[in-house]
Amino acid sequence: MRVIQAQPVKEHFNVAIVISRFNEEVTQALYEGALARLHELNFAKEHITVVWVPGAVEIPMTAQYLAHTDHYEAIICLGAVIRGETDHYDYVCQQVSYGCQRVALNNDLPIIFGILTTETDEQAIERASPKQGNKGGYCVDAALEMVSVLRQIKV
Repeated sequence: MRVIQAQPVKEHFNVAIVISRFNEEVTQALYEGALARLHELNFAKEHITVVWVPGAVEIPMTAQYLAHTDHYEAIICLGAVIRGETDHYDYVCQQVSYGCQRVALNNDLPIIFGILTTETDEQAIERASPKQGNKGGYCVDAALEMVSVLRQIKV
């Protein structure tokens, strides 16, 4: 029986982070959490590409362009969609989650979904807080785990 589970990734790889500027108080905190985690793991600056986009809906297209370069082993998508008083929230959440999943499946590439979808500003701020285990850092760990697992499957 072959069991595949995440192993430490010994060599660093190229990773991209796509971040929405919309709800920037939250997304900046997610970005800082992701970057801090990459630095903890000793990723060199030349292995990290950061792309800021206007809003969450623009994240999947940007991830797709990055995927098509064949330069990255993982793409981390960070954003915050906070419910408002209209149905817009539902449409944005659907489009972004579907788009990111499609990019992952079409490109055989880990596209890490770090888009917060919350009911309130307070919930989003809490999930981006270092005190609560900033989700940006969690997304970096998920990217490393997926790279490790997929490398083992390819062997």
